[in-house]
Amino acid sequence: MDHSHIELKGLQITSLTRTATGLCIAFSWAAIIKRMSGSQERTRWWQAGALILENLASEPWLPAGPWRCIGGTIDENIYSYRDLIPIPFISHGQIRCLLQLEGQDRPLVVESGTVRLELEGVARYIEHLRA
Repeated sequence: MDHSHIELKGLQITSLTRTATGLCIAFSWAAIIKRMSGSQERTRWWQAGALILENLASEPWLPAGPWRCIGGTIDENIYSYRDLIPIPFISHGQIRCLLQLEGQDRPLVVESGTVRLELEGVARYIEHLRA
């Protein structure tokens, strides 16, 4: 696969855990879209994992769960990813993660100096997406 990304819409977050150096946003289900180069067709998969943000700029507001993401933006230095997380994803610098959570009036906003995506196990196939 030449290009894969997680869709933030529908991300099922299981925990928001403060660590010694940051925040771990663990998820039990995330839709992954995969595309091979030269092809217009895509496939949808699902996988669990975590987005780990370290060297926090401030203590983020953590809403009570359960959490289902309905959209968001991840700013990584000069890049901005709307409603997706690229795979693989690891970066240092100025990171800002804004997640809109279902049923919450305000978004979860985390600013950090480091971010990394860790996926668990293997992705499970859902469907073929035809153009």
